[in-house]
Amino acid sequence: MALRRRTLLLLLPMLGYRILAVELISSNTKPVVQEFQRVELSCIIKSTTTPNPRIEWKKIRGGETSYVFFDSKMQGDFVTRAEILSRTSLVIKNTTRMDTATYRCEVAAPDDAKIVDEINIQLTVQVKPVTPRCRVPKAVPVGKTATLHCHENQGYPESTYSWYRNSEPLPTDSKSNPKFRNSSFSLNPGTGTLVFAAVHKGDTGRYYCIATNDAGSAKCEEQEMEIYDLNIGGIVGGILVVVVVLVLIMLGICCAYRRGYFVNSKQTGKSYKTPAKPDGVNYIQTGDEGDFRHKSSFVI
Repeated sequence: MALRRRTLLLLLPMLGYRILAVELISSNTKPVVQEFQRVELSCIIKSTTTPNPRIEWKKIRGGETSYVFFDSKMQGDFVTRAEILSRTSLVIKNTTRMDTATYRCEVAAPDDAKIVDEINIQLTVQVKPVTPRCRVPKAVPVGKTATLHCHENQGYPESTYSWYRNSEPLPTDSKSNPKFRNSSFSLNPGTGTLVFAAVHKGDTGRYYCIATNDAGSAKCEEQEMEIYDLNIGGIVGGILVVVVVLVLIMLGICCAYRRGYFVNSKQTGKSYKTPAKPDGVNYIQTGDEGDFRHKSSFVI
């Protein structure tokens, strides 16, 4: 039976007959929408002879496939926020960032010569950046390196970054703008890192960063960076003062030892001694332990 049908399909065009087959088209195969907005995934049956073809929608994300519309019913979390429009198109009423995926519209028409057709729709849900995290050093000595960081990880597509000093935008390279010729910084818009090779007094100011993508932008709070002179003479003077103080302390300790202020005083308590025997008196021990008596009388 299948062989006969295949043979017939091959012969019909040769005989001038049109092969009736289900065919799908779409008005937009790559829709782009911002998060929380409505989007329509267009799937239109261009031709079919089957009165009630079977319609299915599948979602393909991260290598996994799940049903969106199956057995004439919405599936999963699409039950409350999606619907079928004009028999085959899929409408998502409230998109989320997790809806970014490939959606496949499949139609089965048993009465057609070609009974199945499908079309893929690539949906992109853009997400506005959140407030980026900015790190700015508070104080840096003249001539030293300084690195400012800016990053956020919620926006889609990924954000690009720009830095501002005192509300004035900074170029990606200080050498590209004569206004910043005294500076030595470079900015990476992809990572949000602003690096000063050697800061100078003119780099002092209030800095902030803006993260931007196709869905919008977000700004972090301003932070002050101060550039100060490194006083070498003051540092050396401070070290000398510390050394002098330590020497005076050591001399004081030595003088105190010499004068005996740190000699430990001996214990003054009296120790018990056995009383000496009087001259001419001898003691003998009797049978009862501890009982003594005179052995001889005093000699005059």
